[in-house]
Amino acid sequence: MLRNKQSLVCDWQFITAICAAPVVWLLLYYIDSPSLSVDWVFTATWLFLSLVLLQPILEECVFRGLLQGWLIQRQWGKKSVLGLSQANIVCSTVFVSMHLFYHAPLMALMVMLPSLVFGHFRDRYHGWLMPAIILHVFYNLGYFLLYAPV
Repeated sequence: MLRNKQSLVCDWQFITAICAAPVVWLLLYYIDSPSLSVDWVFTATWLFLSLVLLQPILEECVFRGLLQGWLIQRQWGKKSVLGLSQANIVCSTVFVSMHLFYHAPLMALMVMLPSLVFGHFRDRYHGWLMPAIILHVFYNLGYFLLYAPV
């Protein structure tokens, strides 16, 4: 069973998911040319910690832990579509729809792929949320260093 730190650091899928983030950040940088300003990290430390640490942890506990955990217990939730559980797909759809409250539709939709990745690792590690939390924190870190919210 995949459920410990040793299996996580040796998991080629997890390593690939970690390595994909900097590639996406570079693409965003070259496509959109955001102004790289890390000053806000020091002037708005609580906001930074909230966006990069607190919110990802809470979101993973609620969406992957509670919602996806509840959905995967349903017979249809265990069924796979393109290698993803239907529970993951429904959970990710709800996750994206929640982002519509504070993001433009296209930006909210861009959350779908990372959400499916987080959900994949929740399923792969049989409900252990740490891989999804680590990925979510790491993805948010890079995103908010590129796109300062202040």
